[in-house]
Amino acid sequence: MIKAYSSTLIAVPIDLVWERVRDFNGLPNWHPAATDSGIEEGHANGEVGCVRNFALTDGSGRIRETLLEISNVERSLTYDMLPGGPLPFVNYVAKMKFSAVTDRGETFAEWWAEFEAGDGDEAKWHAFVEDDVFIGGFRALEESFKS
Repeated sequence: MIKAYSSTLIAVPIDLVWERVRDFNGLPNWHPAATDSGIEEGHANGEVGCVRNFALTDGSGRIRETLLEISNVERSLTYDMLPGGPLPFVNYVAKMKFSAVTDRGETFAEWWAEFEAGDGDEAKWHAFVEDDVFIGGFRALEESFKS
């Protein structure tokens, strides 16, 4: 089982960060790997059980993820990745959590996931998730407030 974790400080107040991230279908608005996202029929965006279906910007395919839990109080959300996409991840479950850094008006951001690599290349996928997906996502999230 791979356990990936990344954290950072985002120089943006927590209410603004959470408003952007809690939009489960809004991933393409801030994450550079995602584009062309939609919520599949059955649940509304942001409702537990909704499935977002988005294309990867590199053209390698689409990813489907289910919102498993969301808390406006804790400013956290948990989701899983459904099988059948371009990534060889099995039993992928991730959580994002945001906390206020009160003396600076910034946000402490955490993102972690547990999963298995279906192709057996654990070191490659561990680094990819921590560096490209999580840290790359956090950097782009912060940058999205500058435009």
